[in-house]
Amino acid sequence: MARMDVYLLILGDHLPNPCTGQEVPQADRLRAMVEQAVVAEEAGFAGVAIGEHHFTRYIVSAPELLLAAVAARTSTLRLSTGVTLLAHRDPVLVAEALATLDVLSDGRAELIVARGVDQQTDAAFGVQPGELRARFEEHLRLLLKLLEEPGVSWDGKFRGPLSEVTTTPRPVQTPRPTVWIGSGSAVSADLGAELEMPLMLPSTLRDPSIYREVVERYRERFPGGRVGVPSHVFVANEDARERWRPHLAEYARFADPWRGDGDIDVDAIMDGAAVCGTPDEVARRLNALAEHLSIDTHLVMVDIGGMPHESVVETIRLFGAEVLPKLV
Repeated sequence: MARMDVYLLILGDHLPNPCTGQEVPQADRLRAMVEQAVVAEEAGFAGVAIGEHHFTRYIVSAPELLLAAVAARTSTLRLSTGVTLLAHRDPVLVAEALATLDVLSDGRAELIVARGVDQQTDAAFGVQPGELRARFEEHLRLLLKLLEEPGVSWDGKFRGPLSEVTTTPRPVQTPRPTVWIGSGSAVSADLGAELEMPLMLPSTLRDPSIYREVVERYRERFPGGRVGVPSHVFVANEDARERWRPHLAEYARFADPWRGDGDIDVDAIMDGAAVCGTPDEVARRLNALAEHLSIDTHLVMVDIGGMPHESVVETIRLFGAEVLPKLV
């Protein structure tokens, strides 16, 4: 049986350390993300996925730039966005950026594309209410065409027409680099199956088992498709819960604002959506989740809630040494 692919997921929240109140400068935070990806390759991870956000305390707005920095310091790590907000981007520029990363990395570039659901971002990038899904689908179909074909002509609703356009550079991977569709909805999963794209479930603090019906529907329509899931993970040989608790609580208040200012039931999160414990405990839970959802790719998110960089690196290395070998 092939081992599950594991990527390091970095979304880049810029929160203070809840234990000290200290907040690192943005420049140090961004450089730390590149370092964590380099450590992930050394630890045996298959890839890294770096997310895109705007106007928030997630401070990565141009993940392709960080991935290019990672590409220069690695040789085997798959380099993915996690995600690209495709409805808000020009698919021509996205195709060019992805192909450039693919050339620089000798064929290691990937994308995870998704619609995004933030109204402030929609307004800032000119996405009108009610058009997000249609814009995303049009941009996705054009993106795939640009990556696969030279001489593309296009006349759509949301982007100006193209006539015999060949984006450059051309990607190394053929027929194109891997493009995942990021979604937990049946509509987007159906689109991914139609276009024969791998499916990446959303990154949330909700129990991923809620997406089981979506996964089953996707696999019925695309039996050969790959499915990935992200999980917030912390592993330590002792006192894992106590060490992670303040950082997970800090992150949960930020990432799930509907929880309000009340107490965060961190233990319930660690028993459900998030995975925390010794290497054996973490491996057992990740394997169980993979079996439950028929998962073949797992995105592991370690760096959350103002966790010190040294602790993140320690966790990545321990995961690589004592968890990865136990994953099936």
